[in-house]
Amino acid sequence: MSSLFEFPLPDIGEGVAEGEIVEWKVKEGDAVAEDQEMVEVMTDKATVTIGAPRAGVIAEVRVDVGKVAKVGSVIVVIDTEAGASAAASTPAERAPDKRQEGPAATAVGDIREGLPGTSFFATKKAPAPAVPVQAASAGGGNGVAGAAEASAPIADDYFAEKPLATPATRKLARDLGLDLRRVRPTGPAGRVTKDDVKAFASGARGAAQPSAARARSHAQPAQPHQVARAPEVGPEERRPFVGIRRRIAERMQRSKNTAAHFTFVEECDVTRLKDVRARLKSRAEEQGVKLTFLPFIVKAVVASLKRHPMLNSMLDEATNELVLRRVYHIGVATATEQGLMVPVVRDADAKSILDIARDIDRLAEGARGGTLAAQELSGSTFTITSLGQQGGLFATPILNSPEVGILGVHQMKQKPVVRDGQIVIGDIMLLSLSFDHRIVDGHVGAAFAYEIIAYLEDPDRLLLEMV
Repeated sequence: MSSLFEFPLPDIGEGVAEGEIVEWKVKEGDAVAEDQEMVEVMTDKATVTIGAPRAGVIAEVRVDVGKVAKVGSVIVVIDTEAGASAAASTPAERAPDKRQEGPAATAVGDIREGLPGTSFFATKKAPAPAVPVQAASAGGGNGVAGAAEASAPIADDYFAEKPLATPATRKLARDLGLDLRRVRPTGPAGRVTKDDVKAFASGARGAAQPSAARARSHAQPAQPHQVARAPEVGPEERRPFVGIRRRIAERMQRSKNTAAHFTFVEECDVTRLKDVRARLKSRAEEQGVKLTFLPFIVKAVVASLKRHPMLNSMLDEATNELVLRRVYHIGVATATEQGLMVPVVRDADAKSILDIARDIDRLAEGARGGTLAAQELSGSTFTITSLGQQGGLFATPILNSPEVGILGVHQMKQKPVVRDGQIVIGDIMLLSLSFDHRIVDGHVGAAFAYEIIAYLEDPDRLLLEMV
């Protein structure tokens, strides 16, 4: 009977038919323990980390990073006899209790704490320098090494780009605030164990530092202000362009390649809106809602879309039909560490300002934490993007395909304005709207922009007409 086990991409559930390989945590020739983290897969629903189904040695990786695999197709071959004993681990290390050790699990893997494919773009942390070793006191010249060892971890320049460890060990390192890449492994197949992490945290290093290196650290007197050197790096670094960043790039490029963008920019005096929000803010807080300007802007956009239905349409290029949509699902672009996400406030026309504020807070938190469902990130009919305090003067937002309009909201600034023939200080916000010129003529886009501005400059009208 063959010892080669062909492992297919499992059915992750929720109607998922395929997944993109974001990161292999093992390579051909590596020994793996059963349930050891093996591959990170991104689907339309979530990102899961799939563990090794059996102990053995990775004989063949059949799907490279960045490629899409169908559910049921073989992604890796494991030799279950060669090296299986070397990959074996203790029950506690091999099968941590998922209920205690981390985020909720699916049938085949743990939901990641971040969004798909984002670990690749995390900023590297340089190894922490060793605590400076003090010069010996007059009382004893032989106690320098021992005193330094007792007061601080012995620093070396060990650094592993992709350390091998179980989820339980990784969680322990996170809880202790340690960079797992700096912990020297002693477990089977070069795996970092819990004991390695604990030894590193205590500063003793124990088995994490080879005895020969440990002896050298005692034999060679330390110099004052000696610090560990970070590993040398070359002039450039190449990484696969995968996961969520690639999806964002593909959508942006498709939008620029298909839509004929044009942008309209105008000022909006939001002095009265600022007063209304200040009056209502405390009442909203009583209901546990953080009231920003964005819910008012969403309502102004919806009211304007009803007067200009062409802006709530899309072009179905497959059938060459213009689709006028009767729902108002407003995408609210949200900046995350992984890139710009667009969660959707659904049926915004039927919701109050407080309801919209609740939705925006919940969706923004979910986008940053990578916990939103696929339907919460799709189906918008119009998008609003706001840079808040970093709004600058103005920008030219890119359409969220297949939508035909997008509103960019920029930083509010105090400027002199003419009001009733007098020069006064007003709170001015620049709005920049991009449109698909294939669908939206210039005068239509301008009329839509001035409709939004009219609602924001006269919030009483907005509240009166609000459904």
